[in-house]
Amino acid sequence: MMVRARVGELVESNRFQMFIVGVIVINAITLGAETSTVLQAKFGPVLTTIDHLALAIFTAELAARLYAFGWKFFKDPWNVFDFIIVGIALIPAAGPLSVLRSLRILRALRLVAMVPSMRRVVTALVRSIPGLVSLSGLLVLLVYIGGVIASNLFGDTGDPRFTGLGPTLLTLFQITTGDGWSDVMRDLMEQKPYAWIFFLVYLMVGTFTMLNLFIAVVCSAMQEEVTVPAPRSASHDDLLLQEVRALREEVRAMRQNA
Repeated sequence: MMVRARVGELVESNRFQMFIVGVIVINAITLGAETSTVLQAKFGPVLTTIDHLALAIFTAELAARLYAFGWKFFKDPWNVFDFIIVGIALIPAAGPLSVLRSLRILRALRLVAMVPSMRRVVTALVRSIPGLVSLSGLLVLLVYIGGVIASNLFGDTGDPRFTGLGPTLLTLFQITTGDGWSDVMRDLMEQKPYAWIFFLVYLMVGTFTMLNLFIAVVCSAMQEEVTVPAPRSASHDDLLLQEVRALREEVRAMRQNA
């Protein structure tokens, strides 16, 4: 029990966490360097050795966490995330599985799980998904309504961007992103002088309002994540419980010897 508690303290210590972060960064740099034919020709064996060493360190770290926390390790979603990322890297990338070799860069995503500030950002994004899905449905409805109206208004102009509902929806989606909307509007104004009314209304509702609502939902989730105190991790509580049990056993052994 004492050994498990010691191992748990080690893997949860700040120095060990910083060491793992450093290994992740170095591994990400080496994986990027392997994409360069010049660097690969000069330092290929060195880069491969660093990659294998980093994978060995990640595997040893996960093994230590599993030993320290047991099955409770999988109660933390971030631990499961780390387990999957390292597990993918351990699959032999040969034959039909050679495509997995390109997925080694996913190990850099472990940086998200190791850095608390990044972890809070991802958690906030996940919490904002229900609101984003609702807004996405509203945006799709807006684009569809605008597409039907635009097809009826500009379908007779001969502009290929409005020859049917499909091209019109694609054009309106492009306009929603703010890409080239003024060119589309001015082209149509040569035949439809009042086309600017439709585009200004659509931009006000579709771009300035809807897209800002997306940002507002994410910012609201970020604010909640920052203001609400994060609960203590289960691994930290497990460590304390293991230490208390080990201390109790030591005191009991001392009493028996006395």
